[in-house]
Amino acid sequence: MKYLLGYDLGSSSIKATLVDAATGQTVASAQSPSEEMPMLAVQAGWAEQDPEMWWEHAVKALQTCLKKSNINGADVAAIGISYQMHGLVCVDKDQKALRPSIIWCDSRAVEIGKKAFQQLGGDYALQHLLNSPGNFTASKLKWVKDNEPQIFERIHKIMLPGDYLAMRLTGDIVTTASGLSEGMFWDYEAEAPSKKLLELYGIPADLLATQAPTFSVQGKVKKDIATQLGLKEGIPVSYRAGDQPNNAFSLNVLNPGETAATAGTSGVIYSVTNQNAFDKKSRVNTFIHVNDKRPAKSNGVLLCINGTGILNSWLRKNLKSNGEPYAYDAINNIASQAPIGAEGLTVLPFGNGAERVLEDKNINSSFFGLNFNRHSQSHVFRAAQEGIVFALKYGFDVLQGMGLKNNVIRAGNANMFLSPLFREAFVNTIGARLELYDTDGSKGAALGAGVGAGIYGSFEEAFKGLSIIKSEEPDPSKAAAYREAYSGWLKLLEGQL
Repeated sequence: MKYLLGYDLGSSSIKATLVDAATGQTVASAQSPSEEMPMLAVQAGWAEQDPEMWWEHAVKALQTCLKKSNINGADVAAIGISYQMHGLVCVDKDQKALRPSIIWCDSRAVEIGKKAFQQLGGDYALQHLLNSPGNFTASKLKWVKDNEPQIFERIHKIMLPGDYLAMRLTGDIVTTASGLSEGMFWDYEAEAPSKKLLELYGIPADLLATQAPTFSVQGKVKKDIATQLGLKEGIPVSYRAGDQPNNAFSLNVLNPGETAATAGTSGVIYSVTNQNAFDKKSRVNTFIHVNDKRPAKSNGVLLCINGTGILNSWLRKNLKSNGEPYAYDAINNIASQAPIGAEGLTVLPFGNGAERVLEDKNINSSFFGLNFNRHSQSHVFRAAQEGIVFALKYGFDVLQGMGLKNNVIRAGNANMFLSPLFREAFVNTIGARLELYDTDGSKGAALGAGVGAGIYGSFEEAFKGLSIIKSEEPDPSKAAAYREAYSGWLKLLEGQL
């Protein structure tokens, strides 16, 4: 039998999944650590992680998978990698990380990106990059150049988090056009790395990794690593993608008009288009989708809310029951005891760095209208979940304004979509049908590896085992109340901007 291994390198944990290639069904999954990986915040607005920590947990997650499934590692036929987007990893000629990774929610490069947008000219940036350089990987590298010149001089290659994990497996430093686009290195007119941005930032082009197709053999597992992991030498790493393009892929969202969502640490709505679409304010961002085959375009327009599951997690840790954190199911049950709108208690969930949808402002999270005689834990928990949904609605309206009409949204049956209250608020506020599927990022990465290694001859074959769990529609008897609550939330937000 053949098995496919998928990794999902998140900011909270590393998940590994083994999939039976013949059926497309999950055999075993494991994540490491069981709680959350730490983020280093040396200064306010900074967020870093040690790449070596990612590798340690990738090893542990796979070992747990193999133990749970009793699968012989020699039967693993291909490896795919999904990873947290927009991070920066810098390595020297010995492939050693020169500093901690500056990860996706780090805000230090916001002003660098704003200045670059002005220097490039807004029309040029939007036409060629489809975005402002913003707080993306290229701007983070410029920050290193300006503030840590001794480290910058020693950089052999820069890469994204998934490229780093693939390098540890294979010894090859490779990336994809999709990855370069998410780092803001890609010129959509030239269909190549942006010479103008690299020159503006003073970044030599040879610091970028070699490009490979998203679905292709991008390297093979080295002998010493195979021994360490209990795999066989030479297994191909045959797929890699950022977590949100990969989430869309895992849900078989590949065609124009199809839309995917996630609600983990951050919350995302990701819509596929065959146009080089952009928002004039760069509140949402366009990247190359996994199935792009230029000149036939496939792009993904991404709305991201940084403060999503992390808000729910923060409440869980800080509003305890008998000194212990609540289970998420308990939070959902308590939240459901409060009415729609939480009797005037309103939460802005923006407490995890600068928010692109707010034009890179960092307004932090706020609770408004708290009445000590009226509100209880149930109101706090409900207002938080509604606030997250309302933030997604705010960005969803930007997508709609770009002409991306989305009547159906697909999501994995995971994270905040496990909450009945969250799902109810989502469909009634957004106004679209929600479809939940039995999949996740690590499973999607495994199926992508099967495509890239030629085990599957088509996307249709790869997704033969994908099944819908449930769907939910807006309820007219509740939608009006959610619209009213959102209207009040929006007025509060506009007062903070």
